[in-house]
Amino acid sequence: MPNKRHERRPIEFLNREEIDALLAVPNASTWLGRRDRTLLLVAVQTGLRVSELIGLNCQHVVLGTGAHVRCLGKGRKQRCTPLRPETARMLEAWLHERRGLPEDPVFPSIRGGRLSRDAVERLITKYTQRAERACPSLKGKNVSPHVLRHATAMDLLQHGVDRSVIALWLGHESMETTQMYLHADLRLKEKVLSRTPPLGVKFARYRPDDKLLAFLETL
Repeated sequence: MPNKRHERRPIEFLNREEIDALLAVPNASTWLGRRDRTLLLVAVQTGLRVSELIGLNCQHVVLGTGAHVRCLGKGRKQRCTPLRPETARMLEAWLHERRGLPEDPVFPSIRGGRLSRDAVERLITKYTQRAERACPSLKGKNVSPHVLRHATAMDLLQHGVDRSVIALWLGHESMETTQMYLHADLRLKEKVLSRTPPLGVKFARYRPDDKLLAFLETL
C-alpha cells in the first residue's frame, strides 16, 4: 500500500552569518552566558539532537588529541562526533569552570539539574530574537534545536562532505534522510546550473582574425 502523499516544506537552516550572529549574543561575562554560548556552539558544530545535547554528561566529553563527544542516539546507538579545535577549547574552559562529576550533565540548569528540552528551546528563541538586530535575515525564522542540526548538515554539504558521511555524522538510519539537504541547498543547485550552457544561445568556435594571428606569431 503506497504511503500517503503530503506536501514537503523546505527545511529551515542557518547560514554562517546567522550562526555567527547567534553565537555572539550570549554574555561571556556571566555564568549563564558562558554556558549558553558553549551549548550553542556544541549544538551547531556537532548537529546533536536536543535529547542528545541535554543528555551529555561530563564523562562523555573527550578532550586533547582526537577531541570528541560521545552520545546515545536513536535506537540506543552510541556514536562519537569530533570537535573542532575552537569548540574543544571552549568546552574545556567550560568544564573546568563547571567542575562536575563524571555523571553530571555538561550543561546544567541554574539549580544544577539537567536542562529540559523546553528550556533549550526557550534559550535559543531568546538569543535568536536578540541576534535579529545584527542579522536581519533571522527575522521571521523559527529557530529551534532541530534548525541548528539542519545548519550543521547544510554546512557540511556546502563544504563538499559526502552524503554518507553526513548521515553517519548526524546518526541517520538511512542516507535517504540526508537527501532532503540536497533539495534545500540553493547554492549547490546554482553551482550545477553554472556548469550548463545557457538556453537560446548558439555557441560558435572562436576564430582569431589575421591581425591577431600575425601578432601571436611574433611572440
